[in-house]
Amino acid sequence: MSIEVVLLGTGNPLPDAGRAGAATLVRAGDRAFLFDAGRGVCMRLAAAGMLPMMLDAVILTHLHSDHICDLNDVVTTHWVMSPQPRTLRVLGPVGTRQVIDGMLAMLALDVGYRRAHHADLEWDPQLEVAEVGPGVVFDEGGVRVVAAPSDHRPVEPTLAFRVEHGGRAVVIAGDSVPCAGLDELCAGADIYVQTVLREDLVALVPAPRFRDTIDYHSTVEQAARTAERAGVSTLVLTHQIPTPAPGSADEWVGIASRVFGGAIVFAEDLTRVATASD
Repeated sequence: MSIEVVLLGTGNPLPDAGRAGAATLVRAGDRAFLFDAGRGVCMRLAAAGMLPMMLDAVILTHLHSDHICDLNDVVTTHWVMSPQPRTLRVLGPVGTRQVIDGMLAMLALDVGYRRAHHADLEWDPQLEVAEVGPGVVFDEGGVRVVAAPSDHRPVEPTLAFRVEHGGRAVVIAGDSVPCAGLDELCAGADIYVQTVLREDLVALVPAPRFRDTIDYHSTVEQAARTAERAGVSTLVLTHQIPTPAPGSADEWVGIASRVFGGAIVFAEDLTRVATASD
């Protein structure tokens, strides 16, 4: 009855050879969810033993480009590799429909080419898009997904999500500073996955556009305080900003451990974390 989290992509918007873009796979029971779809997501899904056709839903925390830039690859791969019409569910905040409509317009020529070439491909990509807000957004097969507002202003609206199954709970926070919505979702959670920033390192970068990131991401300390306040068992540090120097994981974990007494995981691509089994 455990829930497994696979950090598919732990990178930030700056390209890095060793880190794919923001994306997290959650397996709960016989359900599988992809949270966000940053660069390289299909490659990382394959490395995790998954393909887009095996997903029950793609769930978007927000619509920043680094979290959705390879959603088109997920959609195309799901469509082309399905032997018969199969619907891909996409859940996200208000604005998701606009993103999907634009993406489908971009893919229209490719869809036409592939349908012209493959006689058995008689349908266009099948998508079920739902713009969701706070509350239960999925409840099937003993798995429940609950959304709450996060705070990544001026990006609005943004959402964090709690996946519940068999008495266990995992929170996927996305990009956010501490807020009431995160506190609500994290209460008693087994695993809390949070984008984190090192303010001390970002402040050293002589580029105003980069230093601007400080005010709308949780610092390592802030994420640790949220986890401690909520009684979380395991804090996962992901999407680290700036890209961590090789061998610096212990330093990041050490900062969090000054505030949080639970387990701390410094995420690399394809890091796996699971809740305890009953």
